[in-house]
Amino acid sequence: MRQTCATSGVNGIALTKLDVLDGFDEVKICTGYKLDGQVLDYLPGGAALQARVEPIYETLEGWQETTFGARTWAELPAQAIKYVRHIEELIECPVTLLSTSPEREDTILMKDPFED
Repeated sequence: MRQTCATSGVNGIALTKLDVLDGFDEVKICTGYKLDGQVLDYLPGGAALQARVEPIYETLEGWQETTFGARTWAELPAQAIKYVRHIEELIECPVTLLSTSPEREDTILMKDPFED
């Protein structure tokens, strides 16, 4: 994701389905890949190489509170906020939209999409 944001001019991402992580004691984030003993910070191109990589995970503390239906940043559990902020740090790109259920209304706009 970091590579895509950097090379494609992406200035924000939509992080959807945050609510599906509710209730987990821990959540894992893939931060890199191992290929033939070498650590990569990007997913290599080509299906053959991708089939051989081993993901490297960072484990974060999960949250037991619900995010389901949250419509403001203030309604989110502290650990969910830490998770979102950590994603932003890792990919070097802000989360500009966050969804917390399948319903369209349950969306937190972190930044106005029409601003420059």
